[in-house]
Amino acid sequence: MTATTPARGSIGAGVLWMSALALLLFWLPVVGPLIAGYVGGRKSGSVARAFAAAVAPAIVLTLLVSVLSTALTAVPLIGILAGFGTLIFLIGNIGPMLLGALLGGFMA
Repeated sequence: MTATTPARGSIGAGVLWMSALALLLFWLPVVGPLIAGYVGGRKSGSVARAFAAAVAPAIVLTLLVSVLSTALTAVPLIGILAGFGTLIFLIGNIGPMLLGALLGGFMA
């Protein structure tokens, strides 16, 4: 890629495609996230951006749950535990999407 060639894809486009397809294909246990990750990885344009697009929503959702739980209970420990539980749940479910994103980023 030269200095005049614009980058193909973006992390934002990958996140949007992965999120939308994951919501639409939730009823397919492993294949749905794999397809969502592949398409989002292709839209991201590279392996590094595809990885970031697959992991970024999990981190943002973890922080959001942590902050909102702390705000609702006024106890920071409960917010930290809720955020940590959310992170563990998302890490357990991100496997197929991450695999698809890496494949899609490699194929882009």
